[in-house]
Amino acid sequence: MNTPVTQQLARPLRLGTRRSPLAMAQAYETRERLCAAHGWGEDAIELVPVTASGDKVQDRPLAEIGGKALWTKELDAWLLGGEIDFAVHSMKDVETLRPAELTIAAVLPRADVRDVLVGASSIAAIPPGARVGTSAPRRAAQMLHARPDLTVVSFRGNVATRLAKLQADEADVTLLAAAGLQRLGEHGVGHPLPETEWLPAPAQGAIGIECLAARDDVRAILAAIDDRPTHDAIRAERALLAGLGGTCHSPIAVLTSADAGTLTLRAAIYSPDGTMRVEATESFAAGDDQGPARLAHRLLAEAPEAIRVHFHGSA
Repeated sequence: MNTPVTQQLARPLRLGTRRSPLAMAQAYETRERLCAAHGWGEDAIELVPVTASGDKVQDRPLAEIGGKALWTKELDAWLLGGEIDFAVHSMKDVETLRPAELTIAAVLPRADVRDVLVGASSIAAIPPGARVGTSAPRRAAQMLHARPDLTVVSFRGNVATRLAKLQADEADVTLLAAAGLQRLGEHGVGHPLPETEWLPAPAQGAIGIECLAARDDVRAILAAIDDRPTHDAIRAERALLAGLGGTCHSPIAVLTSADAGTLTLRAAIYSPDGTMRVEATESFAAGDDQGPARLAHRLLAEAPEAIRVHFHGSA
């Protein structure tokens, strides 16, 4: 049934998205949830795809060519210029500090947070001296911490590209996000790693929808699909990133659990070569950004210089 908010629509809402297969799948999911929540037909939302800068350069690690901003800058410009009404993002790929004019108005229910190992049945089963294909500092550091005998080789591209590189013997194993595989319908690929043993990336598995902070009309529309438990967890994980002063070069892993309004963050930070690791846990009320800040402070205080040099937070 239409609400007073939806009755105000004079034209289709424009949803900006990257053009990659996974981004498009996330945009379709967002449109489906919005239409279901408001009783709309599909034509109420127009998908507006863009080829992001991060998708155009595949031969170098993202951290070397501009970082996570390369996933968002085209969509940011469209939002600020009024060419789209909102944009959909993998929250894992969104910079911690965003333009003040923009706001994450909704976060969809979180999918599987685990990483999937492709090419071996477990970390222990990877052959000695094997090549691990990844360009993610967290995955590289975690793998080298667990298996210092392995070699990391740069591996970028969408899911299909990375699986093709593996088939072409550019690496022996690789790691992919379970959520991305599931959203693409790629079931049965690889072996999921237990999240309690192999901590995920901050905000992994979460889809966020961003709009202009001043667009109260759009924020009201998006509120109908905001999943508060997921939003609280993502806010906490991003507050941890802010407290650590992490960059695209900083290996950070975190697992969030919730119980009756209390969040518990278990986080680890590494040296990029994986030789050093510090872990700590903090519990706090959902919405309390000081809890993640305390955790960041403790991690940096306990970390040796070989780790701290890759973070810009204050110990």
